[in-house]
Amino acid sequence: MAQTINSLADLKQGAAVVTTEAVAEPAQPKIDAQGRSYATGKRKDAVARVWIKPGKGQVTVNGRDITVYFARPVLRMMINQPFQIVGRVEQYDVVCTVSGGGLSGQAGALRHGISKALTYFEPALRPSLKVAGLLTRDPRVVERKKYGKAKARRSFQFSKR
Repeated sequence: MAQTINSLADLKQGAAVVTTEAVAEPAQPKIDAQGRSYATGKRKDAVARVWIKPGKGQVTVNGRDITVYFARPVLRMMINQPFQIVGRVEQYDVVCTVSGGGLSGQAGALRHGISKALTYFEPALRPSLKVAGLLTRDPRVVERKKYGKAKARRSFQFSKR
């Protein structure tokens, strides 16, 4: 499809053709045979595998209810943030397995996974979750211990005598 361009008018017409062909089609939902969307969320060393489907708002973590697994209300509030931002509170059931890290890291991984799964189930929700920063994996991890140091940065106590 080689084309000779003689003037700027030809260039404009060529650009118009390209832009009309390159119009992106809306994203399609990624839903499996059971009517669920799957996503993986990560935070520190924790990994959460999350499945969401339409339901009454029940959240099951490693086979247990969310109030049993995450006893602290702050962690539960953190996990429900994606639903509150998009206005879908108690409209989806969440089944997930989390492993690695501590409770706080697991809650962050679960929040990340729920956000990603929501965008797979309803692609129209992506902009609002993206603006809230819930689709970005938090890159902060524990710094490694260095040779000749007591911890990552702490030096051994100085002794004059």
